[in-house]
Amino acid sequence: MPLTLKDQVQLLKDILSSQQLECCGTVAECEQLERLAKSLMANANIDQNGKSTLQEIYRYSQNGKYTQHLNEHIQSHQNSLSQWVSEMDRLF
Repeated sequence: MPLTLKDQVQLLKDILSSQQLECCGTVAECEQLERLAKSLMANANIDQNGKSTLQEIYRYSQNGKYTQHLNEHIQSHQNSLSQWVSEMDRLF
């Protein structure tokens, strides 16, 4: 069963919140963030501001999955993570 737009946004928000609160994560989470952001960027119901935020999340997740020090990558993006989490509610 495919995820609805609301489900995708909530999952994205949950993963970002988890990484923000715990200051750690996994490569699998980065890959999931990447897939979700890419899928949402293709959604016609997301406005340009939302797509810009999703592009930032996509780059963050791509860089995260290839870094040698994922937890440091997450810690260095704490301000962005906080901002992205708050912006998720306006996507739908």
